[in-house]
Amino acid sequence: MSTVLPGPLVSTQWLADHLSAPDVKILDCTWLHESSNMDGRTQYRGRHLPGSVHFDIDAVADKTNPLPHMLPPAAEFAKKVGLLGIGDGDKVIVYDRMCGGAAAARVWWMFRIFGYQDVAMLDGGYGKWVKEKLPSDMSPVRPEPKTFTASLNPALVRSLDQMLANVGSGTEQVIDARGPAKFAGSQDDVFPVKKKGHIPGAINLPWGDLIVEESGELVQPDAIKARLAAAGVDLAKPIVVSCASGTIACVVMLALYLIGKTDVALYDGSWAEWGLKDETPIAAAA
Repeated sequence: MSTVLPGPLVSTQWLADHLSAPDVKILDCTWLHESSNMDGRTQYRGRHLPGSVHFDIDAVADKTNPLPHMLPPAAEFAKKVGLLGIGDGDKVIVYDRMCGGAAAARVWWMFRIFGYQDVAMLDGGYGKWVKEKLPSDMSPVRPEPKTFTASLNPALVRSLDQMLANVGSGTEQVIDARGPAKFAGSQDDVFPVKKKGHIPGAINLPWGDLIVEESGELVQPDAIKARLAAAGVDLAKPIVVSCASGTIACVVMLALYLIGKTDVALYDGSWAEWGLKDETPIAAAA
């Protein structure tokens, strides 16, 4: 019998109950910035959810682009996902070790933009799983390759040119998920750029405002709506999310998806691209 995902998020209890389902495939998406002197694969090898395989957002990326972990072509995504043992019809669960699941949320978006809807993020991630003393192991997983089909949905991503055009038109609201200091231009970003600040007209909604600190879970839908309203986001208008490199913005995107806003796009280059270009206008705190 085929497993049915309850939505874009699954609880630790749901996953514990479905660990043995043959069509449930788990991806450990742990990613750490190089400044941490740690890497996600090493963390995965230390201990991971039973049966999970590691998904590296830097490896499943467009290697011709110098920007961090940019979206790869559909054929490349399909090939690499298939090698991880995921095939058409599987139910994909993504998680990572960061409170709030930024890398996992990006992988959730990657599956969706390539036309795959049977994907959900583990709410609370590895941290909540371990706190609840649920099983984990160190056993190496050698997945059997499968056939995975990917087809790009361009409506869920924005390019630099599209974002530049939007500065003039204001057609789409831009939500910047970085912290207030980076948004204001008073703090350096995590990737090398020439400029600090934010895209003119952008709305700042720090992704951490959508996370329950104690558990790493997303806040409840009513709280999501309240935080969006407080930030000045109009849910009736189109939305693009952005951040430093297209990770934490996907947490905001997932939160929007939970309350029915399912057509949100990601500016994939985010500030790693915008802050590097000479032709991009910026705004900053006075």
